Amino acid sequence: MAAVGPGTPTTLVPMEQRPRPADGAHGEPGDGPDGEPGDGPDREPGDGPDREPSAPDAVGDLLAVAVRSIGGVPRQGQQAMAAAVAQAVGRGEHLLVQAGTGTGKSLAYLVPAIAHAMATGRPVVVSTATLALQAQIVDRELPRIAHALAPLLGRRPTWQLVKGRRNYVCRHKLVGGFPADDDVLFDLRSTADPADPADPAGAAGTAPSTSVPTPVSPLGREVARLREWALETASGDRDELVPGVGDRAWRQVSVSAQECLGGQRCPHAANCFSELARERAHEADVVVTNHAFVAIDTFEGRRMLPEHDLLVLDEGHEFADRVTSVISDELTEGIVDAASRRVRQAGLRGQDRLDDAVAVLAAALAEAPEGRFALGIPEDLASASALLRDAAREVLSALSAQAPKPGADGARQAARAAVSEIHEVAERLAGGSAAPQGPDVAWVSRYRRPDGGTRVGVHIAPLSVAGLLRQRLYEDRTVVLTSATLTLGGTFDVAAGSVGLLGEDAPAWRGVDVGSPFDYPRQGVLYLARHLPPPGREGVSAAVLDELAALVEAAGGRTLGLFSSRRAAEIAAEDLRERLDVPVLCQGDDTTPTLVREFARDARTCLFGTLSLWQGVDVPGSACQLVVIDRIPFPRPDDPLSAARQQAVARSGGNGFMAVAASHAALRLAQGVGRLVRSAGDRGVVAVLDSRLATARYGGFLRASLPPFWTTDARQAVLDALRRIDAAAPDPIPVREAASRAGEAAFAG
Repeated sequence: MAAVGPGTPTTLVPMEQRPRPADGAHGEPGDGPDGEPGDGPDREPGDGPDREPSAPDAVGDLLAVAVRSIGGVPRQGQQAMAAAVAQAVGRGEHLLVQAGTGTGKSLAYLVPAIAHAMATGRPVVVSTATLALQAQIVDRELPRIAHALAPLLGRRPTWQLVKGRRNYVCRHKLVGGFPADDDVLFDLRSTADPADPADPAGAAGTAPSTSVPTPVSPLGREVARLREWALETASGDRDELVPGVGDRAWRQVSVSAQECLGGQRCPHAANCFSELARERAHEADVVVTNHAFVAIDTFEGRRMLPEHDLLVLDEGHEFADRVTSVISDELTEGIVDAASRRVRQAGLRGQDRLDDAVAVLAAALAEAPEGRFALGIPEDLASASALLRDAAREVLSALSAQAPKPGADGARQAARAAVSEIHEVAERLAGGSAAPQGPDVAWVSRYRRPDGGTRVGVHIAPLSVAGLLRQRLYEDRTVVLTSATLTLGGTFDVAAGSVGLLGEDAPAWRGVDVGSPFDYPRQGVLYLARHLPPPGREGVSAAVLDELAALVEAAGGRTLGLFSSRRAAEIAAEDLRERLDVPVLCQGDDTTPTLVREFARDARTCLFGTLSLWQGVDVPGSACQLVVIDRIPFPRPDDPLSAARQQAVARSGGNGFMAVAASHAALRLAQGVGRLVRSAGDRGVVAVLDSRLATARYGGFLRASLPPFWTTDARQAVLDALRRIDAAAPDPIPVREAASRAGEAAFAG
């Protein structure tokens, strides 16, 4: 492990020093029987072991106990990572850890994190990018770690999952404290007390109807089922509702953080699902949340998370993109119209200026060209934004001066939230931040709506979040970023730069690559289809389809196809269904978790899809022995943010293509290639049907970002290998069903 400072080269653990696979069972969380959360005593400051929690030797002892408890064996990479995390906490330095698949990285950071929290009395925060990993940590890993470590730590560690308010049922909205959407009122009628569309239940303080509503549409049926569930749920967590409902239905029982009345004004604050989760978080040892929640807490100063001095960002390669999404904005005619309706529902008249402003905005958007404003926002659109900003400010003043009406707080707060958002976005658009070489990027998008109309929107996003993260993220806490794909082209520089850890004023940090227990050269083949023509703009070529069919036939199915677009996946699925006698599933046929379970259940089945499959599929065993990638996943040439970032790098004298486009492609490619080997017994082939990976000058950089598979362009050798692997394959390993989250409302521990 090599220490590095800001801007200095990163030294990785040499390949010959990385651990090789161990025989038998391993200690990765998730193996063995599921555990259940249990109640633990309240945590007191300093309650825990009487030793320094970050001491690597003490953490090593705890890790060994946890590994034995789940029936695993020691792993060098896991031990090295746990020691590095403990050392970083002890020194107060920031850490980037690349931990290859099979390392058991969750256990490697959770053990030192729990020890630190219990010794100091301060919670640690663990954040993920995906719901799947979040659920795995809360439902499977923490219960078993807590059970294993309780005898050594003196009590059972506790934890709490925390999400944004929109993820929980709002009790006040459930009983009519906020106005419902007008169209939903028509879809869901009470048989005894029809609602007046002009005066939605609760908008003016009237009591909601207690009669049973009669659904008259699919949306109405979803809302009716949702309301029945909302009266029974113990946690109010949307993820507990199975099957789920669409966003439009969920909005009828939830509110955003801006719409929430707050603990001082809401009559249901004492039983609020969101507030209760946050209160329990202050008493927990480990708080589990998501990257967007961390970003909002960091940049908006709402103090939603308890005070902590250790933040672990798992799936850290996604963090900068999630932060960018949080602080990006959009403005459309429909968004402003919806805000205007909220104002009317709040009983405020005279919002004509807002309606006039949206008409000017719509006219400016209609004339604006699609794509990025490389020379700054056009004058007519900037003027329309300024007009809208002033109109929104006027409405906000009127709402503040409005005399309170009994029971109307919800409607007024919803209106204030909607108009405040418009004011902030319009001010940002009119303020000149998207000028050439400014800190923001602005563009116009056009989408075809299901009804045949066109949705036109203006977007604004930060060119980079590195500076913001450097200023806000690292204050008064140790930050650990970890992922299986943090190094690109052999260094941590891209990942470190994206989160503000490069530059003269960047804080000190260390980069560690603990390798993987898998023997990649023996377990997998990287096939470079050098003979295929380079991909063009016309989509999937006949040559690629022929190559795909030959590979899938040789593999006997067992194929995960990762495509650059939904249309390409659909074309390939349709072609193979006609050519081969194997089941081919395609993303969109059903929910992704359902498709993955079907894929894992039958060895002959193939699954084709796009981005969410590149990094969201974990299918160990013989069901996935061939991963096919149709083309290098560069960002779209017309992607506004990518194009602006490439130009910014070029202006500073760098290579914009390599720094932005190639780095993006390397990360996505590494994630996709990583779908093949998920356990020590896995064998198979990754086939990249884009000859540029073998022939282009940047191909070496991309290949250096991938696991060290045995690499070849010999087509017949690959087909023969696939046939041998297919003939020797054991039965597939089914994917676990999703764990029930019903008990999570109790203080988990």
